Amino acid sequence: MPNDAMYAMVLNVPGQMLQKRSLSRPRPGPDELLVKVAACAVCRTDLHVVDGELPYPKLPIVPGHEIIGRVAARGTNARHFSVGERIGIPWLGWTCGECRYCRSGHENLCANARFTGYQIDGGYAEYTVADARYCFRIPDTYGDMEAAPLMCAGLIGYRALKIAGDAERIGIYGFGAAAHIVAQILRYQERKLFAFTRPGDTAAQDFAVRMGAAWVGNSDMMPPEELDAAIIFAPVGDLVPAALRSIRPGGIVVCGGIHMSDIPAFPYDILWREKRLVSVANLTRQDAEEFLTLAPKIPIRVTTESLPLSEANTALMRLREGKLTGAAVLIPDF
Repeated sequence: MPNDAMYAMVLNVPGQMLQKRSLSRPRPGPDELLVKVAACAVCRTDLHVVDGELPYPKLPIVPGHEIIGRVAARGTNARHFSVGERIGIPWLGWTCGECRYCRSGHENLCANARFTGYQIDGGYAEYTVADARYCFRIPDTYGDMEAAPLMCAGLIGYRALKIAGDAERIGIYGFGAAAHIVAQILRYQERKLFAFTRPGDTAAQDFAVRMGAAWVGNSDMMPPEELDAAIIFAPVGDLVPAALRSIRPGGIVVCGGIHMSDIPAFPYDILWREKRLVSVANLTRQDAEEFLTLAPKIPIRVTTESLPLSEANTALMRLREGKLTGAAVLIPDF
């Protein structure tokens, strides 16, 4: 293979398997970093991209947005990081910097935003490039594989929890990578966790108990106490009415995913009495700085399973089938 080439797992057509391809190694623009990938976690959003549930991806696209790597080269303006420094790259990959959302610290709502592994080639590769504004230093307490899920499961989970406010009794629907990180924050903050899983998923329920859940049950069950807040990580619209029924008057339901199946009609009565239903959109740089400062203090421990990058399709299939506990992390093996 030529010195300026690299291998990557590439999506050519949504709904089809990724293909191993030899590509030219990207070159960083003036504001970008070239990053040698050390690990890239597999996120449900990757699955939405690969399965064609998110519209208008750049094609062909290299998926992956929970990236840990080391700076291999810098653009002329990207001097905030040093060559060789370890960084993380998240889902939000670029914003305009000029709209009212960017200027007010709400860059997660920028209408022109671009996303890693969706409109920008991501981390299922030996190298990637990233806007230096959206790269973050990683605490030394985490190895590459353990740090990778922090870049989305951790960040989106943290933002969802911030939006849930100071709720003391919190339900989580869908107990996977993001939920097991949020569970540790709740335990650290001495709040009470109620975990809901797909019916019959005893492995996820056992996992939730190990993560400190006060109660676990099927997603179609009512909790033993009224909840102050519920966070939905599973992309299942039917869970919204269930979560609204589980919260107290004045409570909040937070939808934590970028994609969800259609929400069915439900009676106004379960929304009445000032219950709130909100969504989480991406992340802000402030979220990342706050979370990466908090994580080693708890300390958050991430349950991971490593697979070679060449087995990315296997990792995606296992996530699709609900056969992962924690997060799958791809390690370049070409």
